[in-house]
Amino acid sequence: MALKKSQRSLKRWTAQKWDYVTKADKKKPRKKRGRYLPASVRKSLTSSQKAYENRRKRKASKAGKQFAKYSKSTRKKVRRAR
Repeated sequence: MALKKSQRSLKRWTAQKWDYVTKADKKKPRKKRGRYLPASVRKSLTSSQKAYENRRKRKASKAGKQFAKYSKSTRKKVRRAR
């Protein structure tokens, strides 16, 4: 039996190995966590880009927002990874 569209999407998503940019974020409360990105994107970001993305995400979370926009360079990388 063929997979439904939602099942195929979830299968692709798990194959991308998504995780937090920094390993320490797993232990922090949700509001203090940083970005959650695929492995290919995490490896391609510089340390300053990772720090910037984490600051941006934490600022949005503190303001009560669930989503925070990616920077232009990160947005391109995430789009390619999907």
